[in-house]
Amino acid sequence: MRYDEYRAHDAVGLARLVADGQVRPLELLELALARYERVGPVLNPMAILLAEVGRARAAGPLTGPLAGVPFLVKDLEQHFAGYPTSAGTAPLQAIPAEEHSLLVRRWLDAGLVIFGKTTTPEFGMKAVTESSAFGATRNPWDPERTPGGSSGGSAAAVAAGIVPVAGGNDGGGSLRIPAAWTGLFALKPGRGLVPCGTSGGDALHGLAADGVLSRTVRDSAVMLDVLAGPDPGARYYRPRPGGAYAEAVRTPPGRLRIAVDRRSPLGTPIHAEATRAVERTAALLESLGHEIVDAAPKIDGIRFATDFTTVWTAHAAAEVAGARRRTGAPERAFDFDTRALAAAGRALAARELIDAYERWNDYARALAALHADHDLLLTPTVAEPPPRVGSRPLHSVLESVVGPLLQLGAGRWVTRHKIFRETVFATMAATPFTQLANVTGRPAMSVPLHRTPENLPLGTQFIGPPDSESLLLRLAAQLEQTAPWSHLEPPDPAPGTRGPADRAGRGGTEQPTITRAD
Repeated sequence: MRYDEYRAHDAVGLARLVADGQVRPLELLELALARYERVGPVLNPMAILLAEVGRARAAGPLTGPLAGVPFLVKDLEQHFAGYPTSAGTAPLQAIPAEEHSLLVRRWLDAGLVIFGKTTTPEFGMKAVTESSAFGATRNPWDPERTPGGSSGGSAAAVAAGIVPVAGGNDGGGSLRIPAAWTGLFALKPGRGLVPCGTSGGDALHGLAADGVLSRTVRDSAVMLDVLAGPDPGARYYRPRPGGAYAEAVRTPPGRLRIAVDRRSPLGTPIHAEATRAVERTAALLESLGHEIVDAAPKIDGIRFATDFTTVWTAHAAAEVAGARRRTGAPERAFDFDTRALAAAGRALAARELIDAYERWNDYARALAALHADHDLLLTPTVAEPPPRVGSRPLHSVLESVVGPLLQLGAGRWVTRHKIFRETVFATMAATPFTQLANVTGRPAMSVPLHRTPENLPLGTQFIGPPDSESLLLRLAAQLEQTAPWSHLEPPDPAPGTRGPADRAGRGGTEQPTITRAD
């Protein structure tokens, strides 16, 4: 099989070739590794390359719906036994996981050939995939730009053709944001459908959900069939609806009434191309017979962003404290923007955290009121095209203005100052739409239906009511059939070239010397 033939198939298609004996799993893996060798030095999508682990698995007997398909997991919460889950931070790079996480076990049971872990920003706390430990991951459509985050390594790997689908997770948009900026499809499942397993519990107070980024809707549907299902130890879970998601995508969604909201909940400007992306999607929906209505949930966007950030910074503080306890690492071992977020979290009073968390109920009810009269909510996924690598206002402003004050121990005063709040909101201005689905626990998807004049992808988001994963997938399949995207391929980076100078990082290095823990 040639690379162009490999790239032309999605995961379901490759699995069929393996099942029919037309190609061997090891042959597919070698194609994936060769592709990584070609584009990896430019894009930096991998935190750990497990080539020999993958070869050993590909050479053995494999069963499952995706047997023999090369696959990558995200280096955040998706633990592979015997190898570290670094979470994008240097202090955790030397601690091997004791066992596979629940999701990794389910992927292995499906027959996938895992051969690496993809990059993430430190603790997955940012919407760009840049860290001091691994450097910057770059967008295949323009290596000067970010693929987004925090599942940016997986997005870059899928968009560049290393694998047809890869693992990710989403606590504030971390599947949908990189999907929107790299031309991929991503569905964030609703709360409780895909269990977090023992490592996550109720991850990020229920904000986070695991899933995949894919080039085709049917790959995401099959993957949801693989991942969804109860975990006997979980505090709660949602029973799967009747029927397989892979079968559901064969059925049209029927005529839908879809609310569309083009405005940023923060009141900040939206790039003209993001508006065009929504308008193009709305026009396409109307051509398919759906009803489009201007409507939005009645939510105070600033209050919502403040409440989301309150819980987010509290978790940043907990992540840093937990990593320090496990490793003995000093505070300076972490990225500065992580330390600033953690300082904000430590400065919170318990009542502030509880009040913010309790208001999530108000936002869920406001969204439910909208869904009472509308099947889905359509918004931009992101407010602008992918930013350039290194343009991180949170890092630069906080380091120059807030940093000296933090060094003096004035964390509580600093994190309540107008400069800090405005800087955090300025960072959120590029991605203000995705957090609502996380806070309310609703399923949501990003669909790649628009390109800018520079040929940069820009996705649009649909948020559904509870238990609407099947409906979202059916609509996505209809849109995919009408305006297909999986054949679109980014320019091939020239062999031996790299993106603009930044820290070379340790991305993509095999780690065979780590002692296996199992």
